[in-house]
Amino acid sequence: MLDFSGKAILVVGGTSGINRGIAEAFARAGGRVAVASRDPAKVSATVEALQQSGGEAFGFSADVRDLAAVEAGVAEVYQAFGSIDVLVSGAAGNFPALAERLSSNGFRAVMEIDTLGTFHVMRATRPYLTTPGASVINISAPQAFVPMQAQVHVCAAKAGVDMITRTLALEWGAVGIRINSIVPGPIDGTEGMARLAPTAELREKITATVPLKRFGTALDIAGAAMFLASDMARYISGAVLPVDGGWSLSGCGALGEHLTDLVSH
Repeated sequence: MLDFSGKAILVVGGTSGINRGIAEAFARAGGRVAVASRDPAKVSATVEALQQSGGEAFGFSADVRDLAAVEAGVAEVYQAFGSIDVLVSGAAGNFPALAERLSSNGFRAVMEIDTLGTFHVMRATRPYLTTPGASVINISAPQAFVPMQAQVHVCAAKAGVDMITRTLALEWGAVGIRINSIVPGPIDGTEGMARLAPTAELREKITATVPLKRFGTALDIAGAAMFLASDMARYISGAVLPVDGGWSLSGCGALGEHLTDLVSH
């Protein structure tokens, strides 16, 4: 287990799924962890759970599409902790839709949550990031580089996230801030996979296309995040790291075919 004692970690989207798993892992490693999401009740429950496990925790609620709200929340985190050493930006939206049936509002919503939201989170946090030494980790998706049916909005949004990662790694590297993306594969126990792969039959099809022949866990993603945030990765910046059991190597075809069938009826 890596040691993050004394480090301040902000996990945006950290009240559920993969991002909550990341927050819990950093807390177990001694970090002071702040979480943020739109739902104040989820924020309160997550902060309480982190505190009950013995960690120092904080939280705020904000919609990542609202820059002013994100800025206000991040300032509160800095006031509470005195630093922000690790930022994990993981807010995301997804639903299946073929392009000819996808509304402009639907496309815009995913772009604003994922791409604009990532920019807002990074922009708001930049003045408070520890320099040198801060690590920023954006949570991406295979759709960023694997075309997938019924996911044109997500493909565009996550490709944008990865380019934000790589571009700001160039801009902020001079002051010692490292920025990387993690690309999770099919992860058990997440709302996204429950929605996109709701049946045992589809899970079996997806598992068959994963070279490691299993779904991942939130701990698999948390381990990668902790590595990237640690000094062991101090010369890694601008990387887009698949943590997917090799799933993206096969093109993730089973899921795209299922989503096409789902929305075609």
